[in-house]
Amino acid sequence: MFIQTEQTPNPSTLKFIPGEVVLDNGTMFFENKDAASVSPLALALFEISDVCAVFFGSDFITVDNGGANWDDIKPEILSTIMEHYTAGLPVMTGDVSDNAASEDDDADPEIVAQIQELLDTRVRPAVARDGGDITYHGFREGIVYLRMQGACAGCPSSTATLKYGIQNLLKHYIPEVESVEAVT
Repeated sequence: MFIQTEQTPNPSTLKFIPGEVVLDNGTMFFENKDAASVSPLALALFEISDVCAVFFGSDFITVDNGGANWDDIKPEILSTIMEHYTAGLPVMTGDVSDNAASEDDDADPEIVAQIQELLDTRVRPAVARDGGDITYHGFREGIVYLRMQGACAGCPSSTATLKYGIQNLLKHYIPEVESVEAVT
């Protein structure tokens, strides 16, 4: 097994591509070891010193090192991922629920559908290439609430991505959208 790595726009995250399916559907973001109880792979990664967050996409894993030196922990992360896949262990066990809760407060379902369609077709594929994801969390009083995950969480350019990229895109296609805000 050969695991490729790619830099992300966030210097504290690195994208690991195992050449195997990571998740069949959706994404998962684990911000700490307690949240990772449904994933043997995420739990193993959190055993590595300086690992602060783990994100799973369809074919990649993004690890956040909290600003530590990649040279110190990258070999151990590669080894952990390789051992996991070589042993044939599942990536996820237990109940996996969608971690994109929505709070729409009587939002027009047609507008919400348009927002989600634009996010799914225009935004999420681009963000996934950078090792992250953006999940929809609601639309209230003209404001779209989104959560940055993976390499996007804590990325220095995430505010620019939200305000100048996603906000402008949504406002262009959906006049009811006034702004976009991050949910933490």
